[in-house]
Amino acid sequence: MLALTAGVLYTPAEAVPRPLVLVEGGKISAIASLDHREIPANAKLFDFGPETALVPGFLDLHIHGGAGYDVMENNPQRLAAMEKLLARHGVTSYYPTTVTAPMDVTLHALERLADEIEGGGRESGVRSRPLGIHLEGPFISHLRRGVHPAENLLPAKVETFQRFWQAARGHIKIMTIAPEIEGALDLIAFAAESGVCVSLGHSDADLATTRKAVLAGARHATHTFNAMRPLEHRDPGILGEVLTNPVLSADIIADGIHLDPAIVKLFLAAKGDAGSVLITDATSATGMPDGSYRLGNLEVELKQGRCMAGDKLAGSVLTMDAAVRNVMRFAGWSLPQAVAAATSNPARVLKLEQSGRLTEGLAADLAVLNAKGEVKATMVNGVLNAN
Repeated sequence: MLALTAGVLYTPAEAVPRPLVLVEGGKISAIASLDHREIPANAKLFDFGPETALVPGFLDLHIHGGAGYDVMENNPQRLAAMEKLLARHGVTSYYPTTVTAPMDVTLHALERLADEIEGGGRESGVRSRPLGIHLEGPFISHLRRGVHPAENLLPAKVETFQRFWQAARGHIKIMTIAPEIEGALDLIAFAAESGVCVSLGHSDADLATTRKAVLAGARHATHTFNAMRPLEHRDPGILGEVLTNPVLSADIIADGIHLDPAIVKLFLAAKGDAGSVLITDATSATGMPDGSYRLGNLEVELKQGRCMAGDKLAGSVLTMDAAVRNVMRFAGWSLPQAVAAATSNPARVLKLEQSGRLTEGLAADLAVLNAKGEVKATMVNGVLNAN
């Protein structure tokens, strides 16, 4: 049995002062306060001190890689390095995210990612684990494709999606799609009926089309503002619907590069505590020195914190703990508010009952933060790694 204590625990909806967390068999067996329960004599104690907070492990819905590894490549050693990097930054679970590529490349990547998801335990240290796949592209707008290769974009056909679904063995849990492309509304309805979280993004859609997509089953938005039709006061477009419709949750890249801090503050005010989700959109360059890296079949260049393909931003090198700190700094959000945007909110988007919160009976996936939101330790399935 392990016993963890700190200054406070955020579930994140509730605060427990002077918490005592007991961990057995990789699960949380009890959560109490030291004011009401003593530390068991047979427990191995980890006391992180009065200035720290225990929070749920972070959940990243949109990540392309890290530590030199791209999720579409087959390299188990680099995969392990990426997952260890994620864990060091408090991320205990993630959704590997594809980028538009030739059909055969995407199909092979989906098959391999399904293998990783079904692989169970992660040996060789504390590693974040994949819960499902985020299919970003090829069903996106040519005009708002960002760095996704134009030659590999495809019409939104149910038959094409079914090929991806079969290759992934049903592990596609999120799909980013532009609602204005041909066939999109039918595909949105089909994917939503299959249990996929349909997320609107890389889109030049007008307001009316976006509303039709929501009625068809879309319920989230991908890296809001980025690769989207700009907001105009007489032509609000997709952003007008994303920012005002409470049915839609939405995510942002809060690195201060993809969005000005004032826009981050505006987004958080619009979507509120419950509708805001933090993602990293991190690439293989994350955690690496300046140089050339891969994003799917693309070459990207990292220089001074910016990941570029030519003159376009190509993902980020953001870590989730930095995103949490940025939200506190940009918008004045409290630590538990910012933590919720990286834990319980994305878990709610994916309808996950076993992730995103700290409660008895769930997996012992948690992070230890100091008052600034810096990660001091991470636990995945009851195994602890101190930074």
